[in-house]
Amino acid sequence: MIQIQNLEKSYGKLKVLKPINMYFEMGKAYGIVGENGAGKTTLFRCLTGLESFSGTIDSPFEVLKNHIGLMETNPYFLSRVTAKEHLQLICNARETIVNRFEEKNIFDLPLNRYADTYSTGMKKKLALTALLLQNDNILILDEPFNGVDIHSNMIILELIKKWKEAGKTLFISSHIFSTLEETCDEIHLLKDGQFVQKVQKDHFHDLDKQMREFILGDRLKNVRI
Repeated sequence: MIQIQNLEKSYGKLKVLKPINMYFEMGKAYGIVGENGAGKTTLFRCLTGLESFSGTIDSPFEVLKNHIGLMETNPYFLSRVTAKEHLQLICNARETIVNRFEEKNIFDLPLNRYADTYSTGMKKKLALTALLLQNDNILILDEPFNGVDIHSNMIILELIKKWKEAGKTLFISSHIFSTLEETCDEIHLLKDGQFVQKVQKDHFHDLDKQMREFILGDRLKNVRI
């Protein structure tokens, strides 16, 4: 179990995450939803040790970040480093031996090209390929479907299902609600830096309807097209 107690994060006077108290069971897939600026990415960065924070995160692992694979919304890659070299660096960091990267290249990426010249979608696919090689227990996917073509979205969806079947713990943020319905056991709504609602799979549709009504409201009532 991953237990979060009194987790808070501020940037100067701006409080991004208010006291969060949550627990997540291992081996489940969790959808994290909320408007832009709700704190989803900041929470993910706290879980992976990329951000300092107040509060505690307890887990079955001595060093949690060593067992987490993160795919950020906008993955960053070093300049003048090929995709293949990037994957090798990832493997070295995790002390993983992979002799043939081509067998894990499920997106048919040009591995000999510089990674920083990739398009947005290709960068996401390279980051996902790196997660395949890392073989972590916990996977965090921050908007994995944004900026990716339909064909690759289908591959990503099936990949998530395979990770879930393998007993991985997944945290997925997405504005495409249907993808969360297909893959997640629970969806948690983050609003203004706090979790305000937890929904089980049987009631995902209700949350989708609720969010649509909240977001749209009367915004389009007087719009003439």
